[in-house]
Amino acid sequence: MLRQYQVEKFYHDEAALLDAHDYEHWVELFSEDTHYFMPIRRTRLRRELRKEFTKPGEMAYFDDDKAILTARWKKLASGSAWAEDPPSRTRHLITNVRITEDRDDELSVESNFHVYRTRLKSDADSWVGSRQDVLRRDGDSFLIAKRLILLEQTVLLARNLSTMF
Repeated sequence: MLRQYQVEKFYHDEAALLDAHDYEHWVELFSEDTHYFMPIRRTRLRRELRKEFTKPGEMAYFDDDKAILTARWKKLASGSAWAEDPPSRTRHLITNVRITEDRDDELSVESNFHVYRTRLKSDADSWVGSRQDVLRRDGDSFLIAKRLILLEQTVLLARNLSTMF
């Protein structure tokens, strides 16, 4: 129960950083060797479900390492990211957190999310999906060593994808 609480608190704190646009501290939650991957989802027949998501090395919404995540927050902080000026308002809801494997130094964790974003006067976007993370123990907390983000949507209606998950 303690480990479950620690993981859920880590995710709640992460969501608070994202909603506060504190990307500098959010990036610090990732290990140096992290992989942040959001594949594209395609509608497939039942017999082709193994092809539903693109694979690493194929087209993806995000296929980032820590250097790219760092570059993203620096661009947002610079004021030159037109897609986020004025900044979006977001709310990250994380739920159904399940520790699926607990090894000596790493945890495999699955969770669901709903990210709601409003921008300007009337733009509103909503993304729903799941995340599969590998969390590495780091003292009393964790680092995200791997994040796989699986959206439920196959078509994104948002004008941009400058939101982090």
